[in-house]
Amino acid sequence: MSTRSKEKVVAAFRKLFRSSEKLTEQEGGNDGTTNSPSRRLLGRHHHHHRPDAVTPSDGSMPENPGTSHTAHGSCFFKTKKSSSSSQGNMGIPEKGVRLRRLMKELSEIQRTQHRRDATFTAELVNDNLFEWHVRLHKIDPESELAADMRELEIPYILLHVVFPENFPFAPPFMRVISPRIEKGFVMEGGAICMELLTPRGWASAYTVEAVITQFAASIVKGQGRVARKPKTNKEFNRRSAEESFRNLVKTHEKYGWVTPPLAEG
Repeated sequence: MSTRSKEKVVAAFRKLFRSSEKLTEQEGGNDGTTNSPSRRLLGRHHHHHRPDAVTPSDGSMPENPGTSHTAHGSCFFKTKKSSSSSQGNMGIPEKGVRLRRLMKELSEIQRTQHRRDATFTAELVNDNLFEWHVRLHKIDPESELAADMRELEIPYILLHVVFPENFPFAPPFMRVISPRIEKGFVMEGGAICMELLTPRGWASAYTVEAVITQFAASIVKGQGRVARKPKTNKEFNRRSAEESFRNLVKTHEKYGWVTPPLAEG
């Protein structure tokens, strides 16, 4: 092969090599390996994402996941509506927590309630785990309320307790069914004026036993008495109690929690 022919062959190989380099660079650009600012930022997001960082797809948990009141034990406090996706993510775990918590507490109460010295006993209403009847057998024996109960041969104070769907993250609703009590922080329909039973005063660590114990102390502190002759003709039922409790919560949210004069109950 002549020298001129060799030079032509070398030039052809060089041209072919340069063309392949350009093609490779173009393909690399299409794959996102260029150094443009947007691609560098995207690459940094993928390679340095922290597992604990919150991204838009994570969603946000509602501050108070309660729902409007129904006859099946839902919380009747008005709360912010969450998105359907949040409800889907939160609904099942919350129901599981409520179920496990109440089963555990009921089991512990039933283990001790057959003793003669039991302060209170509990039973389900129509086999509904989320609705209880609690019988408070013991209060301060030196109180006027205890004296009234002995005189009238009333063996216990009957309480109705309803646990909302988001329990224990929201308080139960509790009211007095019988006897009808005046003062003692017991209001219309048997509603109970106790900060512990409000969203602001509630903590998920509180147990049913703690609530009943606090009520037993509160009703004596407020100088509760058995009502011999009811002063009003209003209905003494759950609806009346819930309405009274809603008004109570609104009042205290506005003015704060201050122990009212004993004359006001």
